[in-house]
Amino acid sequence: MPYHHILVAVDLTEECDPVIHRARELSASQDAKLSLVHIVEPMAMAFGGDVPMDLSQLQQQQFDQAKERLERLITKYPELTKDNCHLTYGQPKQEIHGLAKEKGCDLVVVGSHARHGLALLLGSTSNDVLHGAPCDVLAVRLKKAE
Repeated sequence: MPYHHILVAVDLTEECDPVIHRARELSASQDAKLSLVHIVEPMAMAFGGDVPMDLSQLQQQQFDQAKERLERLITKYPELTKDNCHLTYGQPKQEIHGLAKEKGCDLVVVGSHARHGLALLLGSTSNDVLHGAPCDVLAVRLKKAE
């Protein structure tokens, strides 16, 4: 069954290139629309939610940096435009699932590191996205930098 709309979720690091390449290949081979999303997580979540200081300025800087990185990706990949790239704020699993439903995506492509030991217990974004996804999920295995 061919895919019609592929959503690729990236972290905007150098490691996201193989994930984008795989999504582009699938999109081209299936003549599917391609969209991209990056989610900026609330800083308070990283600190357990209870932070005794105002993080709004740092959060805005983080969002602005993500916007700049996303604009560089749009320049690098001709299939990506401001219309099909999304920068959102929130919890990755919820935002990816919500956008996939809203846009009618039938495949979400994410990057995945091989997890072992403590990292496996802590989970990962790709694992979170897989559970409860409104469509198929493809996890592209990322190689560790040597």
